[in-house]
Amino acid sequence: MLCVTAGCLSSGKDAVPLDTSPYSDRFGEKVLVFDDTMDPEGIKMTLQALHEQQKYNEFGSERYALLFKPGTYNFDVTVDYYMQAMGLGRYPGQVTINGAVQSITSTSSNNIPNKVTTMFWRGAENFKVVPKDGEMLYWAVSQAAPYRRMHVVGHINFDKGSWASGGLLANALVEGRAGLTSGQQWMTRNSSIGLWEGGHWNRVFVGVDGAPKDTWPDQPTTVIDTTPVIREKPFLTFTPSGDYAVFVPALHRDTSGPTWINQDEEGELLPIRSFHIAYPDQDNAASMNQALANGKHILLTPGIYTLDETLTITRPNTVILGLGLPTLIPQNGLIAVATDDIPGVKLAGFMVDAGAELSSTLIQIGPSDADADYTDNPISLHDIYCRVGGAVVGQAETAITINSNYVIGDHFWLWRADHGVGTEWRDGQNKHGLIVNGDHVTIYGLFNEHFQAYQTLWKGEHGRTYFYQSEIPYHPPSNAVWNDEGKPGFASYKVADTVQHHEAYGLGIYSFFSGKSTISNKVRLENAMEVPDHSGIEIKHISTFAGRYGGINHVINGLGPSTEVGELKLFDGFKGKE
Repeated sequence: MLCVTAGCLSSGKDAVPLDTSPYSDRFGEKVLVFDDTMDPEGIKMTLQALHEQQKYNEFGSERYALLFKPGTYNFDVTVDYYMQAMGLGRYPGQVTINGAVQSITSTSSNNIPNKVTTMFWRGAENFKVVPKDGEMLYWAVSQAAPYRRMHVVGHINFDKGSWASGGLLANALVEGRAGLTSGQQWMTRNSSIGLWEGGHWNRVFVGVDGAPKDTWPDQPTTVIDTTPVIREKPFLTFTPSGDYAVFVPALHRDTSGPTWINQDEEGELLPIRSFHIAYPDQDNAASMNQALANGKHILLTPGIYTLDETLTITRPNTVILGLGLPTLIPQNGLIAVATDDIPGVKLAGFMVDAGAELSSTLIQIGPSDADADYTDNPISLHDIYCRVGGAVVGQAETAITINSNYVIGDHFWLWRADHGVGTEWRDGQNKHGLIVNGDHVTIYGLFNEHFQAYQTLWKGEHGRTYFYQSEIPYHPPSNAVWNDEGKPGFASYKVADTVQHHEAYGLGIYSFFSGKSTISNKVRLENAMEVPDHSGIEIKHISTFAGRYGGINHVINGLGPSTEVGELKLFDGFKGKE
């Protein structure tokens, strides 16, 4: 157990465990709550201890949330694996950090320093950050590491000058320069930035004031002026009356810039008493399902929850919100979370690891016969991460299945592990990251990697994707094993032949084949994307890259140049026949 005193960090004397520390609150020992009347040296010591414990803890079981009550703090907040740092103000300016809210841990390999390609699973939300002496702020990350609802009074870089593979800036204001040195891709949505610089393979800006010019194909930049429909992520706040509540932002259409910029943000404030606060050492699926049946929302505190029942959401407008990246693991081949075909459900801020027995899907939105129209109150999912392997050996045929109509996805990372445990080709039947059967589904920031068939399979009508990042699997044994009705491999992004209307913007699809069998059998991928040739199909801006061995024969539908090892190819896109 982490300790929070100087004695703990040095000689071990007078150590104070977190469950009896001054930072504990009603949310348990892994949620540390700070206010600006507390001793700043004690807070800094605690943050440093967490940094040392978590900075390389990629597949550990510890989870932490760092919550800062309204006030002003004069130190750096460093965020590492399975840590969420969050200001508890109603608006970012109510929690000011004079210093940094940062991710700075990196690794080195093959004599390449400052790699952050595996700096995953962390997040920062709802702060105003004033860097010291105009210094550059670093949020050097890759997937599953959003920087949300932030106000940076200065400059920020999203890598440390070497390899990076992220990430997401959303609902944020950066007064100065934002950008990348060498990062592969980045998604920015509903933000305002002074200037953007840098980036390599794929960068997408949706509803961003100050976005760079769309210079494709000279530079891999895609700019969409307004966000067609969005509900921002719900968040925990500390009210002036001295209690907690969860703010659920309203649905918006055709927007640009942050929702909070004029401090007149629309939405609903849910009192904490309307939530069942779940703890991993006290709650199970039965207790949470009973709370849901009783009309409660769920607040998941940090930790790992093994589920011997599916968490089933039957009431409209239910919120399940995670603090500190809580992780659900379904048992006995079950689905972890399933919703009825109902309006207004919000799922946010948690992870699902596949269990040892094969699940048909890890998250199911709506039953298979869902057909309702909830245009004005859609289901929305925010910062949802699913893993098959990596931390635990697991199996899931699909990570997320969306059957309902009018669903909004706001940042997914769906990952069949390429390192850690359970990564062998025959470790499970792990076909798809995402299947969309519903109509009018819109997803912003879809990261989907390494599954054994189509990473994304879209069957619903009027679907839209804004930013896509996908590495196809590393180790298929051969194209004799890995093929789609004779075609080498499976397209990463597949729109079913029956679909008449689909849009996708800013897609990066990459091959990094490796492994003795893969190399000796010269495995390749035929098409990065496959879509029907119908007049309502529009795909804009596809980048492909090939690394290590093999390559990609075509970009989309047998069109576009091949991509060989070391090559980046930029393709304008595809428009179906009129």
